[in-house]
Amino acid sequence: MENAVLILVAEDEQVIRELLGVTLEEDGYTVVLAKSGEEAVELLDKGTDAKGLVTDVSLGGKRALTGWDLARHARELNPDIAIVYLSGDSSVDWPVQGVPKSVMVSKPFAMSQISTALATLLNEAG
Repeated sequence: MENAVLILVAEDEQVIRELLGVTLEEDGYTVVLAKSGEEAVELLDKGTDAKGLVTDVSLGGKRALTGWDLARHARELNPDIAIVYLSGDSSVDWPVQGVPKSVMVSKPFAMSQISTALATLLNEAG
């Protein structure tokens, strides 16, 4: 799909990361997977033209970047990027830490919740 919308998925849990990738590809998106915040930042800094970011809040990695940090960085590069946060324990921090016009999905979740949240944000961005 040449004109598919590119989505960056940042998730340190391999099973969840791969399942998100498959689900979003089935939804028609082109997906790039990152296993840490640092890897996701590198992809964004290289000019990855992601229109959406699905990120766990608690990401592994050497610098311990969080999903909050990653989303702020992504928005600095692209103010219109759609952001979907995933978390098992940080949902209460979303109103303070989350970027505007983002969605928080609590773990455990149904994959359809991610698809719906992402599609809604992308449609709002135009």
